Amino acid sequence: MTAENNSNDVRPAPSGLEGVIFGPSSITFLDGHRGCMFYRGYNILDLAEKATYEEVVHLLWEGSLPGREKLAAFTKPLVAQRALPPEVIRFLKELPKKSHPMEVLRTAVSLLSHFDPDAADSSPEALRRKAERLTAKTSTLVAAWDRIRNGKEPIAPDPSLSHAANFLYMLKGEKPSVIDVQALDAYMTLLADHDLNASTFAACVVTSTLSDLHSAVTAAVGALKGPLHGGANEKAMEMFLEIGDPSKAEAYIEKALAEKKKIMGFGHRVYKVEDPRSVPLKAIARRLGEDRKELRWFEIAVKVEAAVYKRKTVKTNVDFYSAPLLYLLGIPIDLFTPLFAVARVAGWCAHVVEQLEHNRLIRPRTDYMGPTDRTFAPIDQRG
Repeated sequence: MTAENNSNDVRPAPSGLEGVIFGPSSITFLDGHRGCMFYRGYNILDLAEKATYEEVVHLLWEGSLPGREKLAAFTKPLVAQRALPPEVIRFLKELPKKSHPMEVLRTAVSLLSHFDPDAADSSPEALRRKAERLTAKTSTLVAAWDRIRNGKEPIAPDPSLSHAANFLYMLKGEKPSVIDVQALDAYMTLLADHDLNASTFAACVVTSTLSDLHSAVTAAVGALKGPLHGGANEKAMEMFLEIGDPSKAEAYIEKALAEKKKIMGFGHRVYKVEDPRSVPLKAIARRLGEDRKELRWFEIAVKVEAAVYKRKTVKTNVDFYSAPLLYLLGIPIDLFTPLFAVARVAGWCAHVVEQLEHNRLIRPRTDYMGPTDRTFAPIDQRG
């Protein structure tokens, strides 16, 4: 005998919860049929072109775009909280140098809670302070780890620089160019939030238990690490490097598809047309290639896109063109996903706050298909 369902009042959800509405939200809206994305009602294409990442964080947290005075006041604590506690720096120096940056980030985010005076306080005021610290310090963690694992000392944050510019400065030790800052800032804006993706949902599940913000963000980092979520951009760049030349792209794709290999950076659970973030990311990747007189990676990506579409009629997603963009910025491939987290932590925090505003413990059911009413036998009577 097997169970046909859990109970009379529970309906089986689609595999992967596809199409299931979790609850109300006023943060990000995705129109999968038109290929549109909005933060608090603003088209993401306008924000990526005309707003800074700091303005977008204000929008996600406050619900509005700030004027100059409000932006200056909002940015002040974000800048002031960038530095890491000395104990965290010492901890990073003790980790194996071969540790993957996402594993380091996952552990370090959790570690930060031990040095946060508001760690156990979930009042709205404390949540804001913790969100500011996490958004500021996640960037510093990623840059510091890359320095440490390469035998260098971390570079202290520069309060005169924007969030994107400061990351590049802490990573490389020199002030970045305007085009590099604009490219990274737009990338971070496009990645700041994305409705109820896997990592955001993980953060909401943890939050629903009335756990703390650091635990929620730690869970989100763990979810983002997977190659079917944030890790896809690393795999896309590894594919471009393996292809090596635009003339080899079509043959590579034909062989890969014949061998039923997954081509990373294509398709999306929500978008039935092109991921709207792909359009600006493609343009930025091209501009960076032209600036550096190195269009090879962009041209390989274009060839791969065409080859896959010809055979599968599937469009690129956010991971595809973000790969050559980040590579041309000189960011190590295994930092691609941590940088995704640097951008997304603001969105995670926004959803945690929203979850707490109408919280109910998230406790779904499975569609149980196993046996029931089995007879227990003593151990000596079992075969």
